[in-house]
Amino acid sequence: MPDTRTAIVTGAARGIGAATARRLAADGFAVAVLDLDEEAGKAAVDTIEGNGGRALAVGVDVADQASVEAAVQRVVDELGPPIVLVNNAGVIRDNLLFKMSVDDWDTVLDVHLRGSFLMTKAVQPHMVEAKWGRVVNLSSTSALGNRGQANYSAAKAGMQGFTKTLAIELGKFGITANAIAPGFIATDMTAATAERIGISFDDFKTAMTKEIPVGRVGEPEDIANTVSFFVSEAASFVSGQVLYVAGGPKA
Repeated sequence: MPDTRTAIVTGAARGIGAATARRLAADGFAVAVLDLDEEAGKAAVDTIEGNGGRALAVGVDVADQASVEAAVQRVVDELGPPIVLVNNAGVIRDNLLFKMSVDDWDTVLDVHLRGSFLMTKAVQPHMVEAKWGRVVNLSSTSALGNRGQANYSAAKAGMQGFTKTLAIELGKFGITANAIAPGFIATDMTAATAERIGISFDDFKTAMTKEIPVGRVGEPEDIANTVSFFVSEAASFVSGQVLYVAGGPKA
C-alpha cells in the first residue's frame, strides 16, 4: 500500500457513508467526505478529527462531470492522491412503473450509475500511478428486483456489471473493484421509506426483522466493516465480486 493513504467516500454525510468514512479513518486513511451538501458532511469530519484522524468535507454533485473533477482535485490538493474510492452516493424515487416519472428514472440512474462512472474515471489515474487501488461500489439486494423500485433495481444491478468490468480492466494496475449489496439497513433512507408507506420506523424494522434469518436489521457499521475488508491488503486477491450483506442468503 502506498505511503499516501487517502480515501474518498461519496454520500458520506450520514448513514452507510458516514459509518464507512469513520471506519476507514480508524483504519488509518485520510478521508474525504463527499456529499451533495458540504455542510452536512462536516459532522462526520468533526467526529473523525475528534478521534485523531484527518478528514475533509467536500461538496459534489456526482452526476456532474465538472463538479466531480473539481472535487477530486480538491482532495488531491488538500489530503493527497486518492487510492480508495467508495461509490456510496444514492437516492431513491420509489414508485410503481405506471406511476414512475421519467425524471424519477433519470435521477436515480444518474446519481448511482453516472455518478459512479464519473467518480471512478476521475480517481483511477491516481490509483494507476500508485500501482495500487481499491474501488468499492454499493449495490443492493434490490438488484434482484423489488416492487416499486424499477429505477433503483436497474441502477443497483448496473453497479454490479460496472464493478466486474472495472475489475477486468484495472486489475493489471494493482487495483481491485468489488461491490457490496446490503439488505435492510437502518438509515435515514429506510426511515423515509417507512414514512412513505405510512408506518412508524420501529414497526417497519420489526416487520423486516421477521424476514431476516439472523433476526435483526442491519446497521451502517455492518457495511462499513465489509468495506474495510475489501480495502485491506488481506483482500488483494478478491476482485470483481458482489457480496450480499443482508443477514442471510440473497444471491
